[in-house]
Amino acid sequence: MKTRISALALSLTVLLVSCDKEYLNPSAASQTQVVNDVLGLITLANGLQFRYSVTRVSPNYTVTTASGILTRELTVLNAGNTDEENLRLGGNNVIGSNGVITNLWNQSHLIRATADQILDNLGIVTDQGMKGGLQAHATIYKALSLGNLAMFWESAPITTQVNAPFVSRQEILNEAIRILEDASAELAKAALPATFTSRIVAGIDYANTLNLLIARYALMAGQYDKAIAAATRVSTATTVRAVMNHDDASPNAMFFTAFSNRNVTEPPDALFSLPAALQTPAGDRRIAFFYNPTGGTAAVNRARASFFTANTTAVPIYRPGEAALIRAEANIRKSSPDLNAAVTDINLVLQKTAAQDALGIGAALPAYSGPVAAADLLNEIYRQRCIELFLSGMRLEDSRRFGRPASERGRTFLPYPFSERDNNTNTPADPAS
Repeated sequence: MKTRISALALSLTVLLVSCDKEYLNPSAASQTQVVNDVLGLITLANGLQFRYSVTRVSPNYTVTTASGILTRELTVLNAGNTDEENLRLGGNNVIGSNGVITNLWNQSHLIRATADQILDNLGIVTDQGMKGGLQAHATIYKALSLGNLAMFWESAPITTQVNAPFVSRQEILNEAIRILEDASAELAKAALPATFTSRIVAGIDYANTLNLLIARYALMAGQYDKAIAAATRVSTATTVRAVMNHDDASPNAMFFTAFSNRNVTEPPDALFSLPAALQTPAGDRRIAFFYNPTGGTAAVNRARASFFTANTTAVPIYRPGEAALIRAEANIRKSSPDLNAAVTDINLVLQKTAAQDALGIGAALPAYSGPVAAADLLNEIYRQRCIELFLSGMRLEDSRRFGRPASERGRTFLPYPFSERDNNTNTPADPAS
């Protein structure tokens, strides 16, 4: 990240979730001072991206790793990485003390709580453009965190309090959609001022990111018409990107932790870990994009490609092809299906070249030629999501939603971390699998 994240932004978030006592550093600004100052809110906003995208505890590592291992996108190279190895073994080997899932849970809640600190104090911001930008930035990271909870757990708290109540994943998704729609409306009221864009960490096109996330979570929530409408509002221009930037001081978490070596995880093959019936043709240009062309040899990780080539590689918040695949799936699942519209969107992904994609992802394959029937089209959409969104952290959610065999995933939902169970009497029983 070109914008450095101060220790202040990090220290203020450490105790937000489970503690009801504030331990103050006498040499630091207090929480009250920070949230009553616009520059303090910007500092907190920048801290959201740092917490989300840097180090082994960040969602950029834990979401990708947990989903990747559980759905066989990744295999574990060294069983000494015990938490990752237990995810690979799956089933009852995954328990509440697992560090990967504990970090995923805790960091998602910390990011959500910090975002709330910003959103709850926007009343001090008098410039409408600044207010819209801060609301959009904080909402994006709050929504991503809520989405992570909904993708991996059957229920979760969405408020910060002692013994916070758990709500269903449907309610979590509904809350994510609500705040994204509110932020989108606020953002549209005024242009972003230079006082915001010059201070906020760069990389995110806010309007398009808000719409894509609305579409993503509306699809997961079964709100298909809303998903189609929001996905249609996402620009396909090659100049539109939404990424988390990195540098050597704040490195790409997956590269730094796993893909810069061959000691933690890597893809087990160069076939997107798909069953034989769903494998893509050898001519699919995305194979070379996502996999190291030299394969996994010596110290070279098979995944050292695409968004994981170096400490400085940016990681996308969304990939452009996701919008078309959301529309395709929603058009099949809605009450009045439009299968021809679904085929059109499938072809947008199949025939897209690298030059037509803002991130350089392009299959450059022929148009879909299979049966135009719901079951066949859903199989094709699942295949394309597994490839286009490879190592994005969404395959576990996709595997459940598309009704894939349980044998294709190590667990269906995760158990609740002991860190929550030991401090919240409302924690439900763990799911059976």
